[in-house]
Amino acid sequence: MAHRRWNPFPHPASDFDYAGAKLKKGWSRLHRGDREPFPDAAWVEEMASVAAELTPRVPAAQAASTLQDAWRSYHAGDFGPAVELGLSLGPIGFNVANKAANIYATYLETDEKARLALFQASAERGARLAKAAPALANAYYFQAQALGRYSQGISVVKALAQGLGGRILGALNDAIAREPKHADAHIALGAYHAEVIAKVGAMVGSLTYGASRDAAVENFDAALKLNPDSAIARVEYANALAMLFGKARMKQATALYRDAAACIPADAMECLDVELAKSELES
Repeated sequence: MAHRRWNPFPHPASDFDYAGAKLKKGWSRLHRGDREPFPDAAWVEEMASVAAELTPRVPAAQAASTLQDAWRSYHAGDFGPAVELGLSLGPIGFNVANKAANIYATYLETDEKARLALFQASAERGARLAKAAPALANAYYFQAQALGRYSQGISVVKALAQGLGGRILGALNDAIAREPKHADAHIALGAYHAEVIAKVGAMVGSLTYGASRDAAVENFDAALKLNPDSAIARVEYANALAMLFGKARMKQATALYRDAAACIPADAMECLDVELAKSELES
């Protein structure tokens, strides 16, 4: 993937060092939100047996080592190297590449055209991966994440007119069907319901796009039960309450922002989520 530059993570990467055995030890906490399996050699071999397209370009042990290094880079905020390492392996590296690209584009890419291109590329890779290995929950989730952020970039109304709402909803439902404890997919689904209702109204949102206020709240509550340490769940929940209920739920929204700002980040993405919460409180 050619990218003209990668903006640096604006915090000390040493705060999120998962060298050597630290990565596997911290994996459960780091991936509580997305439920990504730990990429050891056995997992690489299993994926290759599921789909020929997921056979890596190097031996399984080497591919696993590269995947783990890609995730180390991602967690430390070295998003560019994480993308490039993931893509170097072909489709088996798409999940780490897509997550790194999506988070980088969301928080650190300042050029709007480049941001949208990153999201489009992630969505395309996610669709390819889902076709090759339809049991992989994150093939759908990172695709939906990319499409959701792309939709926000071009305007939700325009995205709905282009049919992206149905693709996002379908991909999120597919992710949750394969991994019911996927907290991040529940967050995204809650945001989907909230944004659709906020943009087109309750009646059109319900009849045309299957969206509802109740579903938004239910998904955010589910996400927080599954991942109680999540700052972004609180931020997105607060945003949704403000969109859906306005002043009537602003006290609860502010409390969610405060709780998010007080979360202790385990990696670079969570650090950026916490900083986002702090900026919401200051605005």
